[in-house]
Formats: sequence, structure tokens, C-alpha cells
Amino acid sequence: MKVRDLIEELELEVIAGPDLDREADGVYCGDLLSNVMANAKKDNLWLTVQGHQNAAAVALLADISAVIIVEGFDFDEAAVKKACQKGINLLKSRETAYEIACKLCERNL
Repeated sequence: MKVRDLIEELELEVIAGPDLDREADGVYCGDLLSNVMANAKKDNLWLTVQGHQNAAAVALLADISAVIIVEGFDFDEAAVKKACQKGINLLKSRETAYEIACKLCERNL
């Protein structure tokens, strides 16, 4: 499923969307950056509360299709700048990671 298709379905806000036609395959939930680097798979969606530029760097290293910041948290300016420069999709939701993960599971992602 393309990232673009999830935005409307999940009522996500696009913070940075340089590659919304990228395919998303699977989900990784977690806030510990070293765990994301070790366990997230290529093209996963990453659900997190981390909104700093190190999160954007980890998304790039792990080849994440999009980072979805949850619970209404915000990305900082440095993260948005890095995402735009490096082609990382940053999305935002007011829902919890659990709520988003359940919706994604219903879509067999």
C-alpha cells in the first residue's frame, strides 16, 4: 500500500511528504532508536513519539517508508528540515500508536 493512500484513511497530517508514492509494508512501533535501527524492516511505517532530528536519521538508516508521530506530538524544525532534504515522509496523528497499529492491522499491513 502506498503512503499516500494511508493519509486520508487514517486522517494523518503530512508534515513532510517528499515521497508519498512510496510503498509501505509492515509496521514498527517503538521509541528506542537503537531498537528501531536493529529491528525495523525496509519500507515499514514507524509509529513513535520521537520527533527530533535523530529520529529522522534513524528512519533514513532503517529505510522506513514513513514516520508517524502519534499522540499529537510534534516534529522539531531540524527533523522536518532533514526529512525534506533526505526524502523522509513525516506524518502526524492525534491517536495512540496502539490505535493506529490496530487500523493498519485491519488493512493487512
